[in-house]
Amino acid sequence: MPESTSSTSFTSRRGLLFGTAAASAGALLVGCTSNDTKSEKTAANSQPAADDKPGNHITIGFAGPQADHGWLNAINDNAKSRAKKYSDVTLEITEGSNDTAAQIGQIETLINKKVDVLVVLPADGKALTQVGLKAMRAGIPVVNLDRIFNTPQAYRCWIGGDNYGMGLSAGHYIGEKLKDKQDAKVIELAGLDNLELTKQRTQGFDAALKNYPNIKKVARQAADFTVESGQAKMAQLLQAQPKFDALWNHDDDQGVGALRAIKQAGREDFLMVGGAGALSAFQAIQADNSVLKATVLYPPTMAASAIDLARALGQGKGIGGLAEFEIPVSLTLYSAVVDKDNVGQYMATGFR
Repeated sequence: MPESTSSTSFTSRRGLLFGTAAASAGALLVGCTSNDTKSEKTAANSQPAADDKPGNHITIGFAGPQADHGWLNAINDNAKSRAKKYSDVTLEITEGSNDTAAQIGQIETLINKKVDVLVVLPADGKALTQVGLKAMRAGIPVVNLDRIFNTPQAYRCWIGGDNYGMGLSAGHYIGEKLKDKQDAKVIELAGLDNLELTKQRTQGFDAALKNYPNIKKVARQAADFTVESGQAKMAQLLQAQPKFDALWNHDDDQGVGALRAIKQAGREDFLMVGGAGALSAFQAIQADNSVLKATVLYPPTMAASAIDLARALGQGKGIGGLAEFEIPVSLTLYSAVVDKDNVGQYMATGFR
């Protein structure tokens, strides 16, 4: 269940620049990893840009939460597979824990081992801020992945998804599908309501729908980002709302349960949009034999890009294609919509 800061722009220069990051691991840093270094072999002036050619050997420490969700498991897989690509990178990866004290201990162990760079996806960004500060003060650059520390002093670079943007993308997709329908009704199956990311996704969705005065959101139900909760809460929504035109579900894992409830109810009179980018969602969209017609990405490939960033930081390199000597302070990924027209492009990135 990813968490990050929000964005207030549906189509932005940032989105255009970095929107392809979800298409393949590390696409965000295409200049860093391209085999073609003839035109992008340097950043600004004589500053070298990272590429596939081996450089100084570095050790990257990776610490994330327990992989108890398909998206989080994909985060770990993306980090591991990306690190294996580089002969000049050793990845020290922790076991992962949702216990704050345990994760802090794991990161402190990496600090004591004097890794060159740290990549951290904290179970709780606020609670782990101090250990991020500790690493930075020890001279170890920190790449803060997705769930953000509560001060920029605790990281050198932040990279993550756009929860507000997810809502915007879902709302605009549904809005365009229903813009010619009078008195259209939509419902929302949200995630955990005690998480800021859930509020941001709903805020983005509501903001997008304001562009379509013919559409009214008639119901919203929070679930728990699990298959079981998705099925139970969707069943409640279906019983309470006998007629609606579209559903936005915040998370593809809970969407598996939602689809079960929909099938059990024999309903096929509306369209459904998911969220995150699970392989099961991509397959259902490609098969086009259910109400699920699209999903909005929250790409776990951000972990692969975080490894690219960490390698560039550790080797003192820049990013090909950018004029700046240094890598940016933050990179927000674009929440692209995947439907039957482009699902083939994203299939390889789908997580289980």
